[in-house]
Amino acid sequence: MGLVGVGGVVVVGIFAFNKWQERKQRKAMEPLVPASAQEPVLSELPAGVGSSERVEPVISADVPVRVQPSAKTVKDASARRVPPLLPPEVDERADWVVRVESIEPVVAGRLWQAASEQLQGVAKPVRWFGFSDSDNRWEALGPNSGSSYHWVCVALQLVDRRGPAGDADLARVTEGLQRMCDIFMAIPSLPAKAEALNQAVELDRFCAGVDIQIGVNVVAREQAFAGTKLRGLAEAAGLELLEDGCFHARDEQGVSQFVLGNLESSLFVAEDMRGLTTQGVTLTLDVPRVADGVRVFERMMTVAQQLAEALNGAVVDDNRSPFGDKAVGLIRAQIEQFQGQMAEYGIAPGSGLARRLFS
Repeated sequence: MGLVGVGGVVVVGIFAFNKWQERKQRKAMEPLVPASAQEPVLSELPAGVGSSERVEPVISADVPVRVQPSAKTVKDASARRVPPLLPPEVDERADWVVRVESIEPVVAGRLWQAASEQLQGVAKPVRWFGFSDSDNRWEALGPNSGSSYHWVCVALQLVDRRGPAGDADLARVTEGLQRMCDIFMAIPSLPAKAEALNQAVELDRFCAGVDIQIGVNVVAREQAFAGTKLRGLAEAAGLELLEDGCFHARDEQGVSQFVLGNLESSLFVAEDMRGLTTQGVTLTLDVPRVADGVRVFERMMTVAQQLAEALNGAVVDDNRSPFGDKAVGLIRAQIEQFQGQMAEYGIAPGSGLARRLFS
């Protein structure tokens, strides 16, 4: 009986020693495993996957197969741990980008409305995007967005024609987003402000150097232009009267190439064109906002000449000097020079980024 007792103590001791060694080895390996390698949380896996029931090895033809989690299951389980790439509409050269992560999905409309109250007074445009896990893409957000998102992207535009964003703008956005995140228990990832401010000043300096608008006037020689005839000629040339009171020449995507406005102070209104008369009109080309500036300029000059011939007018510059071939050639060279500088800087003329910067 004594030997039996001694044998039992030895067996228990060996078992305890093995368990101790196993636990010691597990603790030693934990710091070496990266956080991204952690397995999906069991509560997030579908039924039957990751069950705690142990499958014992057996010697038999009918070997049970362990169910492996699918790629979608692992992706869904780790979606909140891996931030998605930025939206394609966002450019970090011109935008100060803040990612916001929410533990629980947040309705975008509520988030946007809460943020709009916090961000009142910001001088630069702010755009919002939410990442759809089901569609694997970013979606533009607004006050009426009803979808819910774990990831939200906030982009503050750093530069426009009014100048660069200042420290007050970035501070207001930072404080507003922090208060908004406190409300919804979200986590903002705020980039450094000093670097963004320096970047905004540099970009604004470059934009000022290539910002060129070309204006061409068609003025009456003797009689004022009749509104009805002017409208007919403009529409025949492919221009469309819009709500801003100008006729727009637009491309296939609906983007304005150049505009025709009244040389006098009054705007063009469709209902008033029948009784309107004017001493002249102005055609304006915004060079950084069009893709092929030379081609658009040549079309604008063609429309100006057609109007002058049909209305008995003259094509002149702002100093009322006639446009000659020499002036037209100089303008073509300027357009090519400035648009080439934009392309070298990495801003394509006429792109969405260019239209935002020169607005």
